[in-house]
Amino acid sequence: MAGETANNNEILIPAITRVWLARVGAAAPADATILMPAGWRPVGFTSEDSLKFNSEPSFEQVRSAQSAHPTRTFQTQDASTIEVDLQQWSGENFRAVYGGGEISEITAQDTKKHYRFTPPRIGSRTEIAACIEVIDGGKSYRYMVPRAMQMEGVSKELAKTKEATLPLRLAVQGGDETDAWYVITNDPSFAPSP
Repeated sequence: MAGETANNNEILIPAITRVWLARVGAAAPADATILMPAGWRPVGFTSEDSLKFNSEPSFEQVRSAQSAHPTRTFQTQDASTIEVDLQQWSGENFRAVYGGGEISEITAQDTKKHYRFTPPRIGSRTEIAACIEVIDGGKSYRYMVPRAMQMEGVSKELAKTKEATLPLRLAVQGGDETDAWYVITNDPSFAPSP
């Protein structure tokens, strides 16, 4: 494009990433750097290279006898997912990874407290809100997802030679009244053109 130059300040190195979860309907942060509002909880440590946000639209093409190329392409659906491996095992992280479930205290023979996690039954998975926070120096980005649901199976590798992680795989849910997802940033390169 005329007048544009290469700018190494527009290269993103995600030095710090965080994943936050909340109940659907929790107040979203007003900007990219304000403290997360009440109701949002961090999932804690995640494995170093596991965080991914995928956006995968689907398209159909119209073919016509008069052209070797499609004469029209139209989008039929949108799909977005969040993938991350959680290093911290906690009751709330188990509930997120399995799409809900119940945690109860059980009577044990020793004096320590014991707990039972029961995954959700078919038809009782719950939606959650999610935020992916990406920080590169003074630039901050927040991918806000008002509604998401765990929609994959859970496979845990329990190897002696490395930490066991909980695979959080969220499918973004949409609706007519709100954006399925959006990004808030303080990056000046996002400023609208005059």
